[in-house]
Amino acid sequence: MRIVLLTCLAIATSLLTKAQDTDSIYIEIADTVSVSECIEPLVAEPAPSLKIPGGGFSIYDYPYSREFSIPNWKRMWINTGVLTGAGVLTMVILQSLPADATAWNKREDAKTPMFKRWWRNVRKGPVWDGDNPVFNYVLHPYAGAAYYMGARSQGFSMWGSFVYCFCVSTFFWEYGFEAFNEVPSVQDLIITPVVGSLLGEGFYMAKRKIVENDYCVLGSRVLGIACAWLCDPINETIGAFRGYQHHQLERNRLRRGEGLSGSSWLAPSPHGLQGGLSLVYNF
Repeated sequence: MRIVLLTCLAIATSLLTKAQDTDSIYIEIADTVSVSECIEPLVAEPAPSLKIPGGGFSIYDYPYSREFSIPNWKRMWINTGVLTGAGVLTMVILQSLPADATAWNKREDAKTPMFKRWWRNVRKGPVWDGDNPVFNYVLHPYAGAAYYMGARSQGFSMWGSFVYCFCVSTFFWEYGFEAFNEVPSVQDLIITPVVGSLLGEGFYMAKRKIVENDYCVLGSRVLGIACAWLCDPINETIGAFRGYQHHQLERNRLRRGEGLSGSSWLAPSPHGLQGGLSLVYNF
């Protein structure tokens, strides 16, 4: 789209500087570039005026779709880095919990070197674990939903987000951090990515409603931000520091026609070229 528009602009500029007769200007432009070539159909594309400085577009600016994908890889890598840090912090917290809360034999594990212990556990698994049901059937699905939303809110499709959730829960967690202390779990390998992704898509739909309503729930911005954070803790936490929410609210305002907007035009006339610029402020 941008290449075509730039090409049209370059051709029109060249003709305007070289041609002397107004009628010949009009004919040469019409013969060289058709309107259909300059204006490509925008399939699920937000209006260019919604792209505010530093804000760009997010998947929340597009209609809901399970297949549509506009991945933001830069933010995706930021999310993955935050997950890595959160994984280290989680391991520290789990290490401080009582043994019956995690089913880890910490005294026995301390007798075996860390990487040797990891290799031993990986070779033994996966097995059916006896962890606390709260971990297996409440916290793990929620963690899977958080992994899923980490990708979904950055423009990945439903299936792309599921793949990301599966990779994080399987390789990053079950065969990664957690394998240093226990054998990979059958329940975790299935429940975290599968149930987590189903829950995550529900969170995504709920967050779309929250974002569409300017981060308000029941008329409260505080409650709306809290609900959005519960649905998408990774992106909302990072966004609070990087201004993602502010950019989204600004795009919502522009979409409703609020604030300052403008347009310009340029056209041939019997006396040369005519142009204009209009500015409108809506409130």
